Amino acid sequence: MVIKFIELNRLMRFFKNYYVMEQEICKHLSAIKTLKHAEGYVCEECIKTHDSWMHLRTCQECGRTLCCDSSPNMHASKHARATGHPVVISVEPGERWLWCYVDEIMAEY
Repeated sequence: MVIKFIELNRLMRFFKNYYVMEQEICKHLSAIKTLKHAEGYVCEECIKTHDSWMHLRTCQECGRTLCCDSSPNMHASKHARATGHPVVISVEPGERWLWCYVDEIMAEY
């Protein structure tokens, strides 16, 4: 019974997030008029310390490419908090989405 309740909560969160993604765009996402793409497939901070990363995100304010929260160092979200740059795009092949760290909303492009 507990497993079913947890799965139901996950499913409800998924549909709630999907609805938000389809229906609402925050002011940070709507402010993006042109996309800044990665110049290379490296985390600009991890490469300095010879660390590894999982996935990469490019800041839409300054163009820096940094590692995601699945990576040990989580440089992209740290950069967003430190600089106030709220929006990133995925650098991963085949992924075409933006993420707003402030409003926790995703939008596809």
